[in-house]
Amino acid sequence: MHCHSVLAVAASLVAGSILSLAADEPAAKSAEPKKENFTPGGKWKHGDMSRPRPRVITPPGMSTQAAPGQPPSDAIVLFDGKDLSKWKQAVNREVSDDAPRWKVEDGYFEVVPKTGFLRTREKIAGDSQWHIEWATPSEVKGSSQGRGNSGVFLSGFPELQVLDSFDNDTYPDGQAAAFYHNYPPMVNASRKPGEWQTYDIIIERQKKDDSGKVIKKARISVLHNGTVVQWGREFDSGTQESDLALQDHGNPVRYRNIWVRPLNLTDPDSEGTPPPEKK
Repeated sequence: MHCHSVLAVAASLVAGSILSLAADEPAAKSAEPKKENFTPGGKWKHGDMSRPRPRVITPPGMSTQAAPGQPPSDAIVLFDGKDLSKWKQAVNREVSDDAPRWKVEDGYFEVVPKTGFLRTREKIAGDSQWHIEWATPSEVKGSSQGRGNSGVFLSGFPELQVLDSFDNDTYPDGQAAAFYHNYPPMVNASRKPGEWQTYDIIIERQKKDDSGKVIKKARISVLHNGTVVQWGREFDSGTQESDLALQDHGNPVRYRNIWVRPLNLTDPDSEGTPPPEKK
């Protein structure tokens, strides 16, 4: 074989190897579009300046033993210290009409024994936040369940116990801030007899999917005197609205500064305000 023939064959082999290697290499990737990051729900981008701004409200004032705090500006006030026009008496054997029998004085109202439950005339639909201030008698009488007993009832949930539980032993699922015969409070945050106390209650209603299947049970949380005592307690309740009922258990328990805020936990952006115009 002539020299130039050998060189030609070698060149052909080298070229074939290069083409083979080139064919084995993966094709160069096309540039991927930049990934957008979204907040939960997938509707709004991170740092999206076009997103509605949260509603501006005036927060509640601080209550003291001398006076209740101002309710938040978006609250439905159920008792403002003046009258019981937003309440009705539960009709029973001793009460033939729903005119409230409990007495109002000095910015509070007080249980009148043997007149029965008092309840709001209005029902609040959906998720909600409730604020209730209460005080058991300063003069201690009785013991266990016979001492400063009343109760808070919100439709779809067990009684939230009202009781003088300061240095007063009783069964745990029946003391103050217990869901009666269900859950004791996580701690006893009770104040002394006669002192004003607070309940802040957050209700999350049962949720269903389009087929009617329950995807989230009803939940309720409670703060007693600013302290978390019940958190996300689940109940099999499909009730979607609540009135508020207060129990006459024969003790002159007092109440004041009662209000409720409907909560939009599903789509708060729908209640927001548009972003300010660009200058």
